[in-house]
Amino acid sequence: MLNARRLKILAQVVEKYVETAQPVASATINIGVSPATVRNDMAALERAGYLRQPHTSAGRVPTELGYRLYLQNFVRFDSSGRPSSQMRNVINNAQTPRELVREMAKCLTRLSGETALASLDTGWSHHTGISNLFQKPEFGDVQTLRTISNIVDKFDDILRDMFGVVDEDVNIWIGGENPFGEQMATLMVKYHLPNGMTGTLGLIGPLRMNYEKNIKLLGHAKKLLDSEI
Repeated sequence: MLNARRLKILAQVVEKYVETAQPVASATINIGVSPATVRNDMAALERAGYLRQPHTSAGRVPTELGYRLYLQNFVRFDSSGRPSSQMRNVINNAQTPRELVREMAKCLTRLSGETALASLDTGWSHHTGISNLFQKPEFGDVQTLRTISNIVDKFDDILRDMFGVVDEDVNIWIGGENPFGEQMATLMVKYHLPNGMTGTLGLIGPLRMNYEKNIKLLGHAKKLLDSEI
């Protein structure tokens, strides 16, 4: 188990990497200890498998294990607060259940900068914002683009397979457990329309995503769809 100081360093590395998409240097970490202590702790985090150094002279980035520890210790699963006016407008303007869910997915894409996934019962699915995936800097090499393209072709099948797995709280799959690919993170939640129809909403992006923001967005979308108010 990591001590509190190393957990704080890990959290800063994750948050800086999410913001910049650049390896994080020890000199940018500020937790009130000496630079030498930060360097030693980052080296220890790397040896333990929570960080990795992509280039010899670069800073460090989180590993899948590092993201998991960050999620366990620092991310709040909180959907309190008032949904955005954009989300409320979707509820007010949609005419049919499919239009409602499709427009909510588009709204999630605009607000999150990620790719949105949606299903309604088990017979209809939708995804939007695919271009956001291809614009992520970590997905820029040719082989990764090919891998993602193959996964995109299977989105509808994967969504149908996951329909019975998603529950009422926001579910998170990252890395090796993620059916959409080990280089990505998926957040999904189940909603229930007042007319009795059930579906799922989700966001998919790189491991380097803003989890807390996207959890809140999905929670707000679910709250609105469940009540349609």
